Amino acid sequence: MKRFVCILLCLLTLVAGASAKQFTVVIDAGHGGKDPGALGKRGREKDINLRVAKEFGRLVRENMNDVKVVFTRDDDVFVPLQDRSAIANRANGDLFVSIHVNASKTTAACGAETYTIGLAKSDANFEVAKRENSVILLEDGYKERYQGFDPRSPESYIMFEFMQSKFSDQSIEMAAYIQDEFIELKRYNRGVRQENFWVLHQTKMPSVLIELGFISNPDEEKYLLSDNGNRELANAIYKAFARYKHEFDRKNSVSIVDVEPATQSAPTKTTTKPAAPATKPAAPTLSVEIEPGVKAVYKLQIFTTSQPITDPDDSRFKGLKCDYYEENGAYKYTYGENTNLGVIQKTKAEISGKFPQAFIVAFYKGKKITLQEAKTINSTVKSSKK
Repeated sequence: MKRFVCILLCLLTLVAGASAKQFTVVIDAGHGGKDPGALGKRGREKDINLRVAKEFGRLVRENMNDVKVVFTRDDDVFVPLQDRSAIANRANGDLFVSIHVNASKTTAACGAETYTIGLAKSDANFEVAKRENSVILLEDGYKERYQGFDPRSPESYIMFEFMQSKFSDQSIEMAAYIQDEFIELKRYNRGVRQENFWVLHQTKMPSVLIELGFISNPDEEKYLLSDNGNRELANAIYKAFARYKHEFDRKNSVSIVDVEPATQSAPTKTTTKPAAPATKPAAPTLSVEIEPGVKAVYKLQIFTTSQPITDPDDSRFKGLKCDYYEENGAYKYTYGENTNLGVIQKTKAEISGKFPQAFIVAFYKGKKITLQEAKTINSTVKSSKK
């Protein structure tokens, strides 16, 4: 009996260990080695990026035992863009954080901003993307490695218009947390933005690219080069990450049933009792009050943006008439609407060529609910009509 108990406990330990995957954050210090990045009067972007990245990683390692930290570089070495995303993907990362410093032709430009992958319409955003993607040009055989992508040519970015990241919501969530912390530091807030960065496009996980400030601004360069500035910026990113990780754990928590240890006792006479009558499962708790005759509706969420789209003919809609709802500071665009789940599933298949990452969401009287709640509500309303 004791041997059986030991085996059981060992099996339970193995199962628990297998189900609890360690969270992995991949920290990418932009540029490095022969690529200095943006240059100021006294400093180089690559050095600032590395100092802040290493300090952020140190804070995570010292305060979050359940998180694994992976650096794309922890020294002054050149790492190609393609290799950075490959490192993150091989590590099976749960979040990718790329750290950079901005620059401008005018010394007055200032502030911090955080990017996610997306289809932007801003010339200023595009200039940032061109500069960060241009590291490709330092690589031998870049035309072959990047399938002819030219970071200087607007035409090359057309390829991104056919790709939607299934991690958009999580990426924007992390970006918003970072900007909140920068605001707490009294940094000028340039907001959450979207652009087409190759390194974000290639990572298979929620990803953000941070521009800490402008090295071209004398005051900001002084702050970016200071030990205090490095510590404050790294701590701000750490606090944002801690908030993101807390939400991640809450949304992905797994309940483990406690098993009472078996005890050895004297054999007892067993008696067979009649089986208890089966009880009907309790009805799921709803977050909304059902109104007689009103059904829940299903929609297809097709993409997310950090700012609302004002042009109804925007190419991102691909000719479809769409609507949006706001959630966690993001604008989430939807297509189609029906109370019949089967109909919306058919619509999803019809637009899969344009929006392969589309997924079904549900609403009741304008409030977002879970799909299970929607099924329960529609079943209840249908039954009440009989």
